[in-house]
Amino acid sequence: MGTQRGRGFTLVELLVVMAIVALLVSLAAPHYFGGLEKSKETALRQTLAVTRDALDKFYGDNGRYPDSLEALVNKRYLRSLPVDPVTESSATWTVVAPEDPSKGGVYDIHSGAEGVGRDGKPFREL
Repeated sequence: MGTQRGRGFTLVELLVVMAIVALLVSLAAPHYFGGLEKSKETALRQTLAVTRDALDKFYGDNGRYPDSLEALVNKRYLRSLPVDPVTESSATWTVVAPEDPSKGGVYDIHSGAEGVGRDGKPFREL
């Protein structure tokens, strides 16, 4: 009777497979996270454009800006309060009031996110 050798993988085979997987992950991870940041910045720019358009329409219809972002939702200019894609919160918007306080409370909004975009411009200035 001969001895049967086990049908498992050797330690060297497992190490080679793990090295290949680690190499693939190290090549793919930067592209994934870079793409994720790019998509958040694009979504932020789009959210700001839509919200600013709603502010302009509110002003055109009412002759003044809304007192809060919630007024845009209440009057159905927006379906819901926008979420900042970078901070993932609707409470981090920086509200800019008009120069004339009698014209309302929200003239413009900016992101409250820390950091800069791909163009080097801070998120707070978009």
